[in-house]
Amino acid sequence: MARYLDVHPDNPQPRLLGQIVDALNDDALIAYPTDSGYALGCRIGNRDGRDRILRIRGLDDKHHFTLLCKDFSQLGQMVHVENSAFRAIRAATPGPYTFILPAMPDVPRRLMHPKKRTVGVRIPDHTFVQALLAEHGEPLLSSTLILPGETEPRTMGWEVKEDLDHDVDVVVEAGETPAEPTTVVDWSDGAPEVIRRGAGDPDRF
Repeated sequence: MARYLDVHPDNPQPRLLGQIVDALNDDALIAYPTDSGYALGCRIGNRDGRDRILRIRGLDDKHHFTLLCKDFSQLGQMVHVENSAFRAIRAATPGPYTFILPAMPDVPRRLMHPKKRTVGVRIPDHTFVQALLAEHGEPLLSSTLILPGETEPRTMGWEVKEDLDHDVDVVVEAGETPAEPTTVVDWSDGAPEVIRRGAGDPDRF
């Protein structure tokens, strides 16, 4: 059964953040709220966690995983950002955008798109996630929690606990969560291409 942790949305308790980070370091898979609905997350090096995300969501190996980063500096360590994209991406973060960019050499190949060698990155505008990333000290491997047959991410922690009690290790509750996924912008070929319209205004690209 998954542990259910009720975290304060505005002032996340350090004790609970520490417990979540300890679980991540023990290769746990967590379900947690973001600024665009619930997501599944694990540490980047957790190979089994990646496979569990694919199974839960019913996805294949071509799925674009997302690396959740605390800030632009951390994002720049994960992907290559061309000068032409730098200013626009920086202006849109933190916020409900996911950018697909060429992965840096340190990113494990199993997290990249198998042909394009790209990965998604984003900087969330969410108090709990920012606190978690700060405590964890590195990006999180993440994927929006949209289950097979559904079109929107989950938004209620107790529902996630009820439906995924034996599929994830930790479920985090942290207040009200929006239901709209991120806007996804593929910038891997030098020019922006909006491939999913979501919470972020796509017209700025």
